[in-house]
Amino acid sequence: MPVITVLPHAVLCPEGTRFDAQPGVSICDALLEHDIDIEHACEKSCACTTCHVIVREGLRSLAEASEDEEDMLDMAWGLTAQSRLSCQARVADAPLTVEIPKYTINHASEDH
Repeated sequence: MPVITVLPHAVLCPEGTRFDAQPGVSICDALLEHDIDIEHACEKSCACTTCHVIVREGLRSLAEASEDEEDMLDMAWGLTAQSRLSCQARVADAPLTVEIPKYTINHASEDH
């Protein structure tokens, strides 16, 4: 099983973590299953950027982003060449290192 390493995030995962993930599961679902409450305002339908992550290692193991995902990513805060929407990127057979950006663009956050 591939291992996902999550880099420290001040709110969602202060110390960082590592866990096994099932191939085929979205990165978003893997994070949520391991109590990392990443935002997913559109309920994982590729209609927002709140689940944006930066794949620091293992990006090439993921299927290419769809045109819809690329269009949404253009609106993400802190966009990089390694950015993906975690609801769309599915774990393959390689380990991944993921960074959750400090901010999201979410005008209707449920926590406010």
